[in-house]
Amino acid sequence: MLLQYLIRGVAAHRGGANTREKRRRGKSSRELGRRPSRQAAATGDGGKCEELDERYCVQLVRVMKDSFSLFYGSVRKPHATTWFWVFLLFLLWNSVGTLSASTYLIGLGSYDITGPAADVNMMGYANTEQTASGIHFRLRARAFIVAEPQGNRVVFVNLDACMASQLVTIKVLERLKARYGDLYNEHNVAISGIHTHAGPGGYLQYIVYIVTSLGFVRQSFDALVDGIEKCIVQAHENLQPGSIFVNKGELLDAGVNRSPSAYLNNPAVERSKYRYNIDKEMTLLKFVDDEWGPVGSFNWFPTHGTSMSRTNALISGDNKGAAARFMEDWSEQNGFLEGIECMHSNRSGMDKIPRRVSNIVPNLHDNQDDLLELAASFQSSHGRAATRFLSVARRVRSALRKADRPRFVSAFCQSNCGDVSPNVLGAFCTDTGLPCDFNQSTCNGKNELCYGRGPGYPDEFESTRIIGDRQFRKAVDLFNKASEHLQGKVEYRHTYLNFSKLEVTLSKPGGGHEIVKTCPAAMGFAFAAGTTDGPGAFDFKQGDDKGNPFWRLVRNLLKAPNKEQIDCQYPKPILLDTGEMKEPYDWAPSILPIQILRIGQLVILSVPGEFSTMAGRRLRDAVKTVLTSGGNGEFNSNVHVVIAGLTNTYSQYVTTFEEYQVQRYEGASTLFGPHTLSAYIQEFKKLATALISGQTVEPGPQPPDLLDKQISLLTPVVVDMTPPGVKFGDISTDVPQNSTFRKGDMVTVIFWSGCPRNDLMTEGTFALVEVLQGKDTWVPVYDDDDFCLRFKWSRPAKLSARSQATIEWRIPESAVSGVHRIRHFGASKSLLGSIRHFSGSSRAFVVA
Repeated sequence: MLLQYLIRGVAAHRGGANTREKRRRGKSSRELGRRPSRQAAATGDGGKCEELDERYCVQLVRVMKDSFSLFYGSVRKPHATTWFWVFLLFLLWNSVGTLSASTYLIGLGSYDITGPAADVNMMGYANTEQTASGIHFRLRARAFIVAEPQGNRVVFVNLDACMASQLVTIKVLERLKARYGDLYNEHNVAISGIHTHAGPGGYLQYIVYIVTSLGFVRQSFDALVDGIEKCIVQAHENLQPGSIFVNKGELLDAGVNRSPSAYLNNPAVERSKYRYNIDKEMTLLKFVDDEWGPVGSFNWFPTHGTSMSRTNALISGDNKGAAARFMEDWSEQNGFLEGIECMHSNRSGMDKIPRRVSNIVPNLHDNQDDLLELAASFQSSHGRAATRFLSVARRVRSALRKADRPRFVSAFCQSNCGDVSPNVLGAFCTDTGLPCDFNQSTCNGKNELCYGRGPGYPDEFESTRIIGDRQFRKAVDLFNKASEHLQGKVEYRHTYLNFSKLEVTLSKPGGGHEIVKTCPAAMGFAFAAGTTDGPGAFDFKQGDDKGNPFWRLVRNLLKAPNKEQIDCQYPKPILLDTGEMKEPYDWAPSILPIQILRIGQLVILSVPGEFSTMAGRRLRDAVKTVLTSGGNGEFNSNVHVVIAGLTNTYSQYVTTFEEYQVQRYEGASTLFGPHTLSAYIQEFKKLATALISGQTVEPGPQPPDLLDKQISLLTPVVVDMTPPGVKFGDISTDVPQNSTFRKGDMVTVIFWSGCPRNDLMTEGTFALVEVLQGKDTWVPVYDDDDFCLRFKWSRPAKLSARSQATIEWRIPESAVSGVHRIRHFGASKSLLGSIRHFSGSSRAFVVA
């Protein structure tokens, strides 16, 4: 009991008195000697008393006295307690290492991974006509590292990308090895995607996933590898002692089952155990730095990144990326004490999603006529040369960040989302407005007319905002109420498996066992039908377990499956026998990673695909049973098991055996046959057994590195041009002279521009809104990472060397009144290949 009081006293004293002392004196935490150095924390050294300076040890004595008085209250005589202080100091001196060893080191990082905003096909819908042409808001990689001070550590990276890529993972691990040796490796690093369908493609190494992007896109690939590495480096350098809290709760209105007929094929007894036909539980981690307090959160919740449609051309993190933006803005603007209640109040516009601007500049109250006169003195600028670093998005983000604390990092991670759609209003026929066919999701026999509707229908941007907002608000609620500490070991297990020929032992209903096998990868006819989130084309239908002669003939021109493969995949009629197609290199993966990360009572199952709702439930339950029924009692019923979907590589879907029989889109996209889920459960149980018994796991066969074999057919940027007498950055369409706009209005400006592929403006911006402070100082307030500002890029003709940038600003209710202008930053390419940066600005206008 006394030791607990001492621990609390140390925490309170260090987090309270010392923080106040630091603020009074303006000294850093390291000057006060309160914590081990960043280098010591990052490498696992530090935390023992001999490594602390004299001031810290004096503080320990003071805390011990305060704690003793708290516990024994009545002790007053110094001569009677001198021996006790000497003994207690000796005890605490020698136990500091033990106390530190039970405290985690935590570090978080975030970096821009937006990629090329022009010409590149987007990953997700496999729609050849959906190519990027602007930015809704930027994509980021966010990472956390949790380490024992002198023991194991794990890294989890969440990507605003459609999915992880085996090739990206391989190259990131190579870079980490070059930096840190064996500290970070395939065993303890997990890289997961949120499944947005609005990010640039071309970064995976298997042909079937890059065919619509005209092959490999080096810019997409490099943006991901660079960004992941840098966010991990940030997290590593930010490692400091801290605590992690876990909380979970139900979010009811952010997803629906898009294949309910397949779900109903699961046993009734099993379905009766669950209230809903999708998982509605969000699990959240709250990271609390010993010095700074809350510094981030990661949560897992299943819903597809398909609020943005298959015709959208703006790069977007979809609903999960939006939720992350909202929560990071909330954390910076509102602190951590006000609670979710303020988000629903009508005070100070807090019923709206918070925006950065409210903390950047004060609201201006100048006379309207004075503002118009001031605005008229600022005309649009001609385009002019600019250095790369005139892209000032950093100033916008840093303007709202408190100077004396690290940036808050919030990630909304994906889980078993395979059959979960964010289009919660249901699926309807575009021709009749009636609900689609229940079993096949068709309209008069055609899949192309059946579309799911989001809550903002028909506005996909509004649907994205609403589903993101719902996840954000639940996360804030869980964050504010999180009280359960994660306590215990940091561990991990990882192996590679060849899923094309795994033997799986199944129990027979009447007793005994049988051995079955997984199959080489193949996709069924219903795969081509798409889903209600993004229908396919031609005459394909979900639920097709027969196929048709014409498409079989087309298939056979590529690769005709043999009888063994047909029997293995039954009842899936094979449309593409991708696992056996090897020219010019592999069409689909066969060697896949599976991984368990453990942080105390939290267990993360890293899976390289999209598990359906019931498939995820079965996997979680199987692993939880192993953890709680074996070993030395480290785990009890309070263990939290989460599935991290689309992690480390991608291999499409995983359904239950029963759902597979129905052959809807998800079943047709379960690559390795009807026993795929059973194989995952069998192998994850082995990892869980190894985890609790302390056994090592065989590494398994290494996946191929196909970087040198990649083919790209995407045409490079040849040259950028403007009309005669026009410079890059010049205005094509300006705001009207002496304009006044109200909150909620749209401001649109068009600039002559260059191709965004010339410079991705990583950690920068193509678009900027500025507000005038004083008479001549322009302050950035919104950039292309804000939900209210859209950057659109277009050519007048497909092969034209001319292009324009359209910047649209929907003025939010929280925008300050005053004089504003819009700026554009870009880069142009000359015929000789040189890249030159430019900028331009609109006329000034008034926001009333």
